[in-house]
Parts: sequence; structure tokens; C-alpha cells
Amino acid sequence: MTLTTTHLVALLPLILVCATAIVVMLGIAWRRHHAASALVTAIGLNLALLSLLIVWRVTPIETPLLVIDGLSIFAAALILVSALACTTLGHAYLEHYEGPAEEFYLLLLCSVAGAMVLASSQHLATLFFGLELLSMPLYGMLAYAFHERRSLEAGIKYLILSAAATAFLLFGMALLYAQSGRLDLAGLTAGLGNNTDIWALAGAGMMLVGLGFKLSIVPFHLWAPDVYEGGPGPAATFLATASKVAAFVVLVRLVIAAPAFQGEWLHQTLTVLALLTMIIGNLLALTQSDLKRLLAYSSIAHFGYLMITLVVSDGLALETAGIYLITYVVTVLAAFGVITLISSPYGGADASALHHYRGLFWRRPYLTAVLTVSMLSLAGIPSTAGFIGKFYVIALGVEAQRWWLVGGIILGSAIGLYYYLRVMVTLFLLEPGMQSRDAPHDWGVRAGGVVVLGLALLMVLLGLFPAPMVEWVKLLAATRIG
Repeated sequence: MTLTTTHLVALLPLILVCATAIVVMLGIAWRRHHAASALVTAIGLNLALLSLLIVWRVTPIETPLLVIDGLSIFAAALILVSALACTTLGHAYLEHYEGPAEEFYLLLLCSVAGAMVLASSQHLATLFFGLELLSMPLYGMLAYAFHERRSLEAGIKYLILSAAATAFLLFGMALLYAQSGRLDLAGLTAGLGNNTDIWALAGAGMMLVGLGFKLSIVPFHLWAPDVYEGGPGPAATFLATASKVAAFVVLVRLVIAAPAFQGEWLHQTLTVLALLTMIIGNLLALTQSDLKRLLAYSSIAHFGYLMITLVVSDGLALETAGIYLITYVVTVLAAFGVITLISSPYGGADASALHHYRGLFWRRPYLTAVLTVSMLSLAGIPSTAGFIGKFYVIALGVEAQRWWLVGGIILGSAIGLYYYLRVMVTLFLLEPGMQSRDAPHDWGVRAGGVVVLGLALLMVLLGLFPAPMVEWVKLLAATRIG
């Protein structure tokens, strides 16, 4: 096909992110300056985010490898917003870092580019390329504080287990290619038709294993708490938000487009995995005394809820997935933002143990308010963004008469309420002799503090007035190709 100006406009956000990575790399080679690298990264990501308004005018549009439609724009917006939050939090976190801090932004930009390619892929080659470009910089980001044993351990664990998941993914792709003779999603649909044999189902299952690892779906979840706990705050934040958004969007494309993912056997498998993920994730979070590990298990449970949209895969499923992803990303960015701000002024491991947060209300009441709202949103309490997302998921399950899954959501939410409440109560307790951590006295006027406060306000606004978010998601879902 001929590459036209329209195609270049459609790829403008990706081009801007890659160009920003090159500028940051050249800047590091010329003269190291932490603040300048962070500023250039933030400017590039903002330009890429603004360029989505231009891209919207030319969508939907396809190339042989990528598709730029409403779903791609939605994913790119969430990925870029997450990356911007991680950039501002990273600047605060690395301010007192003993060592070169500029490469963190280069790794972040490369990972953002991979996430955007992954979310827009309509070919198994770009799916693999995007997934690896997303994952490889994350190995370095998670091990960035390599002087800390847990950070290095997190990077190595993610590297080894991610490589194993990639092997499953590639084997699954090979089996699907053997059955259809095509690597593009449209070709898979045409090649497989409605008759999918055992090898095509095996290929789809193996691809589900590879992507399930990225989403930390049970039983592929064991890496998540260790990696979240050991990784630096900004890296764990990016892993918990942008990385999962990109992986989930490409899984949505596969389930909707490829016949091998639409069989009854695979739908039953997705149902069982969703039920196990939401229940086991919540049960394992009950015993956690580390806030990062608790958020990791909470994230596992939330993607169990989100998998209901894959099981139903028609009607309001796409709209529900979009709304839930928005509320999830905003909430998790705020929660991890608080952890990062409290960790930033100190050397050593992040402030993730719950006893570090005892009495935080009496020292930093506004920061406590942000974390409290985040916990309420994760629990799905009314007047928060999380309630809207959970309401849509339950409504979708009821409409599709998936009663086991609806029961799983209710049971999981009831269990989750306990450990979210435990975190909130800890913020107001003060026991003498317990080690506590604190944020800088001027945290609220710094870029990271402003972002965290803005996210808390957004959680409340989306909970009270969700109509603009719902309309935006409907509009983007209507322009999806496929």
C-alpha cells in the first residue's frame, strides 16, 4: 500500500513519542540534566496527547500492520496520561537519587511507544514487537534502584517470567499461523472461518497465557506482588496502569476479531479465569501488611472484574471495558502517587509497609485525603469513579445473565471492603515507637503533588458526574474497526 499524508497524521502520536525519546537520548549524550530530561519528556508526551485531537479527524484508518480507530485513540490517551503522571512522579522520586537519573525517562518513552504499538496492532508481528518494546524497558525501570536488593530482584523476576510468557505467546502465534496461513487479524478470521480445530484452540489458549501474564490473571499472577513491592514507585505505577491497558486492549481485539477466541470452550475458560481471579486476588490481599503488595493483589482482582467484558464480548461490553479502565487508571495512579511522594525524599526502599502510614493524617491531611479517596474508589463506594466502573460491570453481567460472575463481583467487593478499610483506618492511627515516613513539607506545590491532587479531584468528579466520560467512550467505541 502507498503511505499517504493521512497515514502519517494518524501515526503522529507514535512519531512524537519516538522523536522525544531520540531528543532525550541526544540530550543525555551531550549534557546530563535531570530536570531538563524530565521537562522534555513531559513536553513530548503532552504534544502526543494533544495530537490525538488531530488523529481523531482522520480515523478510522488502517495500515497493513496497525489500525488507528476509536479503540486505539482511547488506549493511547490512557497510556499517555499514565506516562505523564509517571514522569512527574519520577522527577520527584529521582530528585535525590544517587546515580544517573536521566535514562529513566528514555526507558519510559520507549515503553510508551511499545504500549501504543501494542494497542494499535492488527497483525501478530506488530503485536509481538509492541509487547517486547513495552516489556524490555520495564526490566530496566523496575531494577533502576539497583542498589536496593528488592528492586534488582523485581527486575530479574519480571525479566525471567516475562520471557517465559513470551515463549507461550510465540508458540500460540505459530499454531494459529499453521492453521490459517496468515498473521494479520483479518487474515486469521478469513483463514480459520467458523471451523476451529484443536490446534487453533491450543494456539488461542497459549496466546491467552502470554497476555494473561501481562494482566496478572490467576494463575499467572504470582509475579505481581513481588515486582510491585520491589520496583521503584514510578516504574510500578507505569506497570500497573499503561502496561495493563495496552495488554487488555489487544486482548479485546483478539477476542472480538479472531474466531479461535470466540469458541464456547474458550469462553468457558475465560469465565473460570475471571471468577478465580476476582476471588483469589481479593482473598490474598486480606493478609497483606505492605501497601504495594496489597495494591498488586487488588489489581489482580480488578482485572478479574474486567474480564467479564471479554466473556460477554457483545452489547455494552466494549463501552463497559472503556469506562472501567478509565476509573481504574485514575484511581491506581493516585494511590501509587501517594506512595511515590512519601518515598521520594528518602534513600532506601520505598515506603510501602502499612506501618509507614500510621498517623499520616496528623502529618499530611491532604495527602491522606487522596489515599482515602483512592481506597474508596477501589472499593467501589458511591460518589467515586470506582463505583461507576463497578456499576457498569455488574449491569453487563446481569444483562448477559452471567450470574456466577455477578456473584463473584459481589463477593469479591465485600472481601475487598475489609482490606481497603484497614488501610484507611491505619492512616488515622498513631502508635508510639512505630516507624513512619513523611512527604516533603512543600509536596502540594510540586508537580507530583499537583498531579496527585488533580487525580483525587477527578475521581470525585467522575463519580458524581460521569456523563462526559460515558459519552466519550461511546463515541470512541462507535469508530472501532472490526
